[in-house]
Amino acid sequence: MVRIEDYDYDLPPDLIAQEPASVRDQSRLLVLDRETGAITHTSFSELKSYLHPGDVLAINDTRVFPARLNGRKEDTGGEVEVFLLNPHGDGSWDALTRPARRMRPGHRVVFGDGSLIGEVLTKGTEGQVTIQLSSELPLDQAIDRAGETPLPPYIRRKPEKHDHERYQTIYARERGAVAAPTAGLYFTK
Repeated sequence: MVRIEDYDYDLPPDLIAQEPASVRDQSRLLVLDRETGAITHTSFSELKSYLHPGDVLAINDTRVFPARLNGRKEDTGGEVEVFLLNPHGDGSWDALTRPARRMRPGHRVVFGDGSLIGEVLTKGTEGQVTIQLSSELPLDQAIDRAGETPLPPYIRRKPEKHDHERYQTIYARERGAVAAPTAGLYFTK
């Protein structure tokens, strides 16, 4: 029986890269030979030498969009973070909010330069809400202007402008991911 505790290990924070490798395929690659147990340390650029006929690579072509919105409550000016998760197609979204306890149905939030407004429709548990977004701009454009690229949770810095492209895979096409498909970030053309 596999136990989750078997996967616990100590990973010192200083070993977690806070910036992606400047050359995607030069990231480190650890290879385990399942037959012999041998471990090889190499670079991702060598991945092709470990693939064999019949192997399958699953490619996620979803493009990350700036799903993290920082705003202010219209009535009090209090800071609010809204993390968009799932669109309903009518401008409303399932989302997570912080601080969660202060968000109630009817609360309105102003994002960015004010061209994007959100109104909480329903409140669930643990910060989950349904929020109606509106803008005079096309909604995707307003979200792109007001939002930030969501970085993986182990990145302990604020997003920077270059992150929007750096945390996309080179084959990303379809808008919709709220988190970078990090396993694919190392591929080059």
